[in-house]
Amino acid sequence: MMRRWLTFLSIGLLFSLTAGIGLAQEKDAKPVEAAAAVVAPAEGTAAVKVPAELPDVEIPAPSNLDVAAKLEEINVTLDTMWVLITAMLVFFMNLGFACVESGMCRAKNCANILSKNFIVFAVTSVFFWILGFGIMFGSGSMNDYIGTDGMLMVSGVDNSPALASADPLVNKYQGVYGSLGWTTVPLWAKFFFQLVFAGTAATIVSGAVAERIKYLSFIIFSALMAVVIYPVVGHWIWGGGWLASKLFYDFAGSTQVHSIGGWAALMGIIVLGPRIGKYTADGKVNAIPGHNLSSATIGCLILWLGWFGFNPGSTMDANAGFIADVCNTTNIAAAVATLTATATCWLKLGKPDLGMTLNGCLAGLVAITAPCSVVNVPQSAIIGAIAGVIVVLAVIAFDKVGIDDPVGATSVHLVNGVFGTLCVGLFADPTVIKSHALDAVCKPGLFSGGGTEQLISQLTGIVAVAVYVIVVSGLCWVLLKATVGIRVSPEEEMEGLDIGEHGNNAYHGFVLEKT
Repeated sequence: MMRRWLTFLSIGLLFSLTAGIGLAQEKDAKPVEAAAAVVAPAEGTAAVKVPAELPDVEIPAPSNLDVAAKLEEINVTLDTMWVLITAMLVFFMNLGFACVESGMCRAKNCANILSKNFIVFAVTSVFFWILGFGIMFGSGSMNDYIGTDGMLMVSGVDNSPALASADPLVNKYQGVYGSLGWTTVPLWAKFFFQLVFAGTAATIVSGAVAERIKYLSFIIFSALMAVVIYPVVGHWIWGGGWLASKLFYDFAGSTQVHSIGGWAALMGIIVLGPRIGKYTADGKVNAIPGHNLSSATIGCLILWLGWFGFNPGSTMDANAGFIADVCNTTNIAAAVATLTATATCWLKLGKPDLGMTLNGCLAGLVAITAPCSVVNVPQSAIIGAIAGVIVVLAVIAFDKVGIDDPVGATSVHLVNGVFGTLCVGLFADPTVIKSHALDAVCKPGLFSGGGTEQLISQLTGIVAVAVYVIVVSGLCWVLLKATVGIRVSPEEEMEGLDIGEHGNNAYHGFVLEKT
């Protein structure tokens, strides 16, 4: 009975609602009908009513200046979004480094390595904000070696590359960088993009000195990297300094990020010394395998993904064709290097070691970072193929001379950072250079119909950066060793840095090895 009443009530409400809508439409239609003329419909169509008279309203046509300003506003928005999104991808690479480094080291040091990879970006953020960015992009008060204007907290003149300015000091090399999109991107977008690159350089050091460095010493060194090492060289290369004026070309940082991190890591290894048990008295190399290759593999894939922010993001503007080209040169180099590293390891060591395969991928990515914007895809395949072979041979060679690098960071970032920088002078393709409007900043390579001009510029930059970073980072390591100390005690090293440095471990409740 109740259901029947509800049904009648629903039908009644429906009729009332329909009638109300009809009355409202009729009421609203009357003024329109009074002021409208009926247009004779075509056969088979309904009548269409149009207003009899329209108010005389003058709508001004947009001027060319208005249209241009709106288009420029849209371009700025797109460029800024592209720069920030790719910077976020590079930030995500911190997770990749943490997974690779912790997985390739022993379980008893896992929490320590994760903690270093976490805190290094925080340290870099603070010190690059306070001083680093100003040193890197300040106008330099008429010198080519260090920025000085607006040093503190990004407070000075925006002297990022290609800044449109009438000031010859501020805009000294505008023509050199004019093909890049820095002119439209806001200052704080530039800062964030540069910050994540600085953080990457500092992170490279972490894996190379793993399993025996004091936590505090690593934090202090990371701060020094963000102030006295990375930004000074950055001023020379990307801040309109003396290497920029000599046409040294490093599109996304084979030298500026990877070689800097690699040289600093190498000096840390030398000052620290090898891990206990790595080498015997007669020079035999003892393998110390990592505890979690699943983590290392996940980390490598994250880094491969992050590199699509690293290299394509360095276009600094949302140029579709340019971005697509750089994505593909980056990917092919990584893929081919993965294959050649696996094959080389198989031939040299008898087995296709997964760690070598992962480092092969990273080596290809590092090597293509400098030339990715000036080579074509077949050339990137050649670069990747060579990088994959080099990284395996470098790992073996470093071990033979007693350089104990637990994750192969020097082989990946230093050796292939140098190789990738040279590849600009060897392979830079004139057609690619022209298509990306990079004629002012890069000459064709030796193997692409060019001469030795660009190769000499690349060699000049490699040597200059090596000398500076070796000397300054070496001094930093020696001073740290003489003051706060840089190495944990033998007992702590044997027990594991998780307990000694942090009072906990990554795998609570599990029995960890003591070797």
